[in-house]
Amino acid sequence: MAPKPLEAAPEADRIEEAPHPRETRAFFGHREAEQELLEAYRADRLPQAFIIGGPVGVGKATLAWRLARFLLAHPDPAAAPVQNAPDLSVGADDPIAHKVAALSHGDVVLLRREWNEKSKRHYTEIRVDDVRQASHLFRSAAAAGGYRICIVDAADDLNNSAANALLKLIEEPPPRSLFLIVSHRPALLLPTLRSRCRMLLLRPLSSDAILQIIGTLGEPWTETSEAERSAAAARAQGSVATALSLLADEGIALDNQVRGLLAALPALDWRAVHALADRITGRDQTDDCDRVLTAIVDWIDERLHAEAARGPARLAPLAEVWEKAADAAREAEALNLDKRPVILSIFAELAAARALSA
Repeated sequence: MAPKPLEAAPEADRIEEAPHPRETRAFFGHREAEQELLEAYRADRLPQAFIIGGPVGVGKATLAWRLARFLLAHPDPAAAPVQNAPDLSVGADDPIAHKVAALSHGDVVLLRREWNEKSKRHYTEIRVDDVRQASHLFRSAAAAGGYRICIVDAADDLNNSAANALLKLIEEPPPRSLFLIVSHRPALLLPTLRSRCRMLLLRPLSSDAILQIIGTLGEPWTETSEAERSAAAARAQGSVATALSLLADEGIALDNQVRGLLAALPALDWRAVHALADRITGRDQTDDCDRVLTAIVDWIDERLHAEAARGPARLAPLAEVWEKAADAAREAEALNLDKRPVILSIFAELAAARALSA
């Protein structure tokens, strides 16, 4: 009997049934950022490290991989193809694109949360050993005198030791090295790390851009109705990842349920809250739990922006809730704890915060 082929480990930075950012060719909504990178490369003035910051799902990793492919395909910034290029695109048939998509290019390395084969779960952080392993890339010369590129997705997952190890790499880089550091909350990164990098911030995408992106993904996303796609794009807070989550399974219905509970605050239908917690925190319900947490974060963001004129003191209780909730959710994930108490606690904290700010 032939041996069973080994299955590829799940990728922490991949959305199910959607192309990974390194496989994505289309790029929408950030032309100015793309042109800034292209012009810096043409002038041979790329810094050694970029922090590409912005909310989850706005295209940060897609831009990082897009730049990496371009640099690997065009190692000479003075060459005619670079000087005449309208953007950072590389043809789908280019051998470089195939190698990058397969993670088999010798001059690019990806730092992300790795798969723990023993626990059958992803590690909850990027570890110092991951950084040390990636550092081997910078101990040999790049092919064709080109760049050696490290993509970090996302720096928010680095533990303290890993962040300091990455900082040391950036402080002592060999020539023609580039670090593309994706971060959802760059203000919380090590100040010393931020000081060594150029910041490139991406804004939330427009609803039109999100609809364009969904249109390039094919099935199952294009099988949804136009009304569903429009509703998901409108609620997505500028995030493709959120829009796809809303379109998956009963995402919009679940979002409606959460928003209905939040709209009644500070009053709470505790029976409905307990029913929701029971539904989303059982075995194999990780996606639904993530959808609910995303819906709560988006609702808090909407309230903070809509009520900004009331002053920071009135909104502070609401802003503090998410910090507490995020810490509790991370701890539950790290220790593989039951998330049901986390969900119940978040709703209780939100009810109290709304009562204080009323």
